[in-house]
Amino acid sequence: MKMKKLGRTGLDVSALCLGCMTYGIPERGPHPWTLPEAESRSLIKQALDLGINFFDTANYYSDGTSEEIVGRALRDYGDRDSLVVATKCYFPLKSQPNAGGLSRKAIFSAIDASLTRLGMDHVDLFQIHRWDYDTPIEVTLEALHDVVKAGKARYIGASSMYAWQFAKALFTADLHGWTRFSTMQNHVNLLHREEEREMLPLCRDQGIAVLPWSPLARGRLTRDPDASSTRQDSDDVGRGLYDAAAEADRAIIAKVAEIARNRGVPRAQVALAWVAGRPGITAPIIGASKPGHLTDAAAALDLALTDDEVAALEGAYTPHAIVGFS
Repeated sequence: MKMKKLGRTGLDVSALCLGCMTYGIPERGPHPWTLPEAESRSLIKQALDLGINFFDTANYYSDGTSEEIVGRALRDYGDRDSLVVATKCYFPLKSQPNAGGLSRKAIFSAIDASLTRLGMDHVDLFQIHRWDYDTPIEVTLEALHDVVKAGKARYIGASSMYAWQFAKALFTADLHGWTRFSTMQNHVNLLHREEEREMLPLCRDQGIAVLPWSPLARGRLTRDPDASSTRQDSDDVGRGLYDAAAEADRAIIAKVAEIARNRGVPRAQVALAWVAGRPGITAPIIGASKPGHLTDAAAALDLALTDDEVAALEGAYTPHAIVGFS
């Protein structure tokens, strides 16, 4: 497994991050397509066996059960000192006041609850899942700084937001001497490249590690446009992300299929190789519900696309509405 530095943190992480939204009790939370513990554990162990040491989950996934399953599996199969474990806060787990958001109260409650579910005394990366329009960024950043100083997280990261918001957060942290965001987890794939305009150049300039979520566009880049899956059929979030531009995206999906056919590899390898090869990308966050998903992802790191192939994949793109911030 290829290793990379996580921005300016000094941490060594695998060039793939295993996204753990797939692992959780299906009857809990908003994702009925998740895998129960026995199936989840086998895939987490396979990831470790492949050399993946970077695992990303969130308090919101499957009502907290993703953290529970991931924590138990990593304790049983992994070496904690070599692992980089990330989780997130923002979305509420309960329908009651102060259950979510990025207030000081919410952040401290979230990190303590996540550590309990994970069975760990710290996480390596604690991320804000979205921007909180109702809490001043100064409040959020000072609370996150205090979480780091308390030893509950080693580094902090952010997820999808506008570049001006991220720049404001970086400037504000520097102004006050608070812990700076080290990572940006954002929406980057062949069907959604709007982050190339502002966010990705900002991250390169500031030494921020970029961790793209949904690098295969929730599977849409791995199959024909009219095909579907159990997850896609029940995935309201995915429909919101991709349905509006579905017709325009057909040409891109067709080009992925053509290159994959010519190379004799699965489409997932082509789509993931493109993301992993973009300047400034540290570790795409992959989802895996089958063993083949992990082996394809690992193989994609060794697939070097030619300049002509990259140009063909990118040439069919048309500007898209920005999605994935809410």
